[in-house]
Amino acid sequence: MYKSDIKVLDCTVRDGGLMNKWQFTDEFVRSVYESCAEAGIDYMEIGYKSSERAFDRKEVGPWKFCDEKDIRRIIGKGEPKVKLSALCDIGRIDFEDIPKKSDSAISLMRVACYVHQMDKAIELAHHCLDKGYEVSINLMAVSKVNEMELDQALADLSKSRVQMVYVVDSFGSMYCESVEHLVKKYKEALPGKEIGIHAHNNMQLAMSNTITSLMNGATMLDATLLGMGRGAGNCPIEILIAFLKNPKYRLLPLLQSIQEHVLPWNRKIDWGYHVPYLITGAMNEHPRSAMSVMDHPEKKDDFVSFMKSMHDYELLE
Repeated sequence: MYKSDIKVLDCTVRDGGLMNKWQFTDEFVRSVYESCAEAGIDYMEIGYKSSERAFDRKEVGPWKFCDEKDIRRIIGKGEPKVKLSALCDIGRIDFEDIPKKSDSAISLMRVACYVHQMDKAIELAHHCLDKGYEVSINLMAVSKVNEMELDQALADLSKSRVQMVYVVDSFGSMYCESVEHLVKKYKEALPGKEIGIHAHNNMQLAMSNTITSLMNGATMLDATLLGMGRGAGNCPIEILIAFLKNPKYRLLPLLQSIQEHVLPWNRKIDWGYHVPYLITGAMNEHPRSAMSVMDHPEKKDDFVSFMKSMHDYELLE
């Protein structure tokens, strides 16, 4: 599976932070950063870029904002050892929250949107491009988007200056056939643009769907240490790197960070495969209801009651 144009993006801190409100220690974030650099990972997503009006700093950690002073506290002075990225949610950031690239250690701004927000996403993406960043647009919850809406969104993207577009399986509900269809569709509609994949693991298919994307032309691959991410988590980066057999990547530094820093969190936070996450994935629903159940020890193993609480559980009987 050696392909020279593949790029791997680690989003452990950003996606994993959805499980603990980004309350990571500097030691944890620095470990992920150093391990990504030593492992040859192409990008590390250090968190979200968000507006102060949208979130309370008393409730969320610094990686919901990615201020330059916080980033520099982790990486020190000078050029980062690995390219850094941050994710911007439409509606939760203002143009003035984006500094010039010359004033930031971040290289890649990823703009996340739903299909009805595509015009705003392109506007923000162009703003980031004009400030000197690499930019992607990540179209979320694509499993809920009908073909006509998707065709229009891709047509709009094709006319934009954005050079990187992601297929995002937000609910971990897609099988390889759907992923193959979407990657081919994106590539046909967006000639000359780079295609990425961000997969969630509700159906235990994040790695499989990432490989399917790779085989069909995606070159930007998202993954996280030990699969750490919202709900069921993401494609585990250690499995992906072991699979790629690309000489520019090294597995050992990732395993060291997992052993020393990620495993302790895994004992405190229930990300990964759990039946409630399977149920929301199978129903193509947001995992928030499963996450709520998982927060209650007396409920999280009552799979039958949870499934019956979902409005369309009959479809799975």
